Amino acid sequence: MFKRVLFLYLTIIFFFGYCYSETIELLNVSYDPTRELYKEINKVFIEKCKKEQGFDLQIKMSHGGSGKQARSVMEGLEADVVTLALAYDIDMIVKMRGLLSPNWQKQLPNNSCPYTSTIVFLVRKGNPKNIKTWDDLIRPDVQVITPNPKTSGGARWCYLACWGYAFRKGGVEQAREFVKKVYKNVPVLDTGARGSTNTFLQGIGDVLLSWENEAFLAIQETQNSLEIISPGESILAEPPVAIIDKYTEKHKTKDIAQKYLEFLYSDEAQNIIIKHYYRCSNTAIFEKYQNHFLNVKLFRLEELYPGGWEEAHKIHFSDGGIFDQIMLERK
Repeated sequence: MFKRVLFLYLTIIFFFGYCYSETIELLNVSYDPTRELYKEINKVFIEKCKKEQGFDLQIKMSHGGSGKQARSVMEGLEADVVTLALAYDIDMIVKMRGLLSPNWQKQLPNNSCPYTSTIVFLVRKGNPKNIKTWDDLIRPDVQVITPNPKTSGGARWCYLACWGYAFRKGGVEQAREFVKKVYKNVPVLDTGARGSTNTFLQGIGDVLLSWENEAFLAIQETQNSLEIISPGESILAEPPVAIIDKYTEKHKTKDIAQKYLEFLYSDEAQNIIIKHYYRCSNTAIFEKYQNHFLNVKLFRLEELYPGGWEEAHKIHFSDGGIFDQIMLERK
């Protein structure tokens, strides 16, 4: 009798122990330059889940150009969360597949942007071409490296930073001519921001239009063989995050996905975000480290297009839009 009771007891312990130790998986589909950021964020969050709630969590990552990543989700990549470069890419997932709520930006603070960034210049050590302002990008002796706005969210921020600079000085026609001259100096269009960084590190081009955080990372990796230049003014880039409702419901991961994205706003995560040279959304934390960032006067997309990304995308990046036109005209 004792042996039967003992056997039953051990069976129950084994069964519940197995269930308890089952690993939960999340898939975060992100854009190119966030690899290092989420490597550290994920490690800390996984440890937090284990310590505080006792379960094992595995967070898988997918990286690429933001537009390309959004299309992957629309084509069936079952992301639990997306952390992309711009709101338009998440809005397209809503419109094309209805995988999340149209009001997704209201579900987390700061329009679901736990961090922001901007576009800056990265040049060779000593700045041999003396590149200081946006106007230097149209000089015939300057090669500009930037990704393809058709596939990269960062590239669209780069493009609109150029456009916004010229537009604010002289209107649409001046902006169009200026951007055409910039892209005439672009020898290659990579699909994503990280690809363009690698191209520049291989010695191609005189200046890289770069996410601010990516520029600081490149300097660290190359042991200060490069320099960051503030263009004086640039666009405020707002990369948002969102839960993909349909897939988290299918995977039964909605609660943990919510906690994961909420964690990005915690003081612990905001300090990690600062460490990786993103501008965290917590004003008090950012002000403590503000001197670590470039002095750039930032303008918002809505100052150029009150309709936001939907208006900007239709005008510039849709098939036959201004970007397509200037790429034909530059030849």
